[in-house]
Amino acid sequence: MDSSRISLRPFKLSDADDLLIWASDDKVTSYLRWHTITSIEAASKYIQEVAIPHPWRRSICLDDRSIGYISVRPESGSERHKARIAYAVGSDYWGQGIVTMAIKMAIPIVFKDFPYLVRLEALVEPENVGSQRVLEKVGFKKEGFLRKYGFNKGEIRDMFIYSFLSIDEIP
Repeated sequence: MDSSRISLRPFKLSDADDLLIWASDDKVTSYLRWHTITSIEAASKYIQEVAIPHPWRRSICLDDRSIGYISVRPESGSERHKARIAYAVGSDYWGQGIVTMAIKMAIPIVFKDFPYLVRLEALVEPENVGSQRVLEKVGFKKEGFLRKYGFNKGEIRDMFIYSFLSIDEIP
């Protein structure tokens, strides 16, 4: 994949049709905390009420069309030195290195936008091998296995925790 075709930008209301394509796929949303989006109205509402007001949620774009997202949510107070990163991309784009490129693009921007941030964390379910590979390619370190840690789709699930520090190098 030509990296010049990949970009990150804030979501726009006009992304609703594109978002509906990838966010309506159960394969894409199976590891996300939010449910599959099934209508254009729900896609518009998601963009307006979740994506746009979010502290740092960017659309992963291929030729300026939304094909996924990266989200970073900083903690607050005495925990504001860390943030959780999450991402997804349409299943038609899996295995092409797009998410790897997008996260490599996002990391320096996030640390610039949040200068007090020292640590990015990612939680990944053990079954989500593709996401684990993405994080490792980007330079995240697997720190541990958290038993029955995250609640998703009605059940408490095991998670691996990964981190990337502001002093780490992007390979």
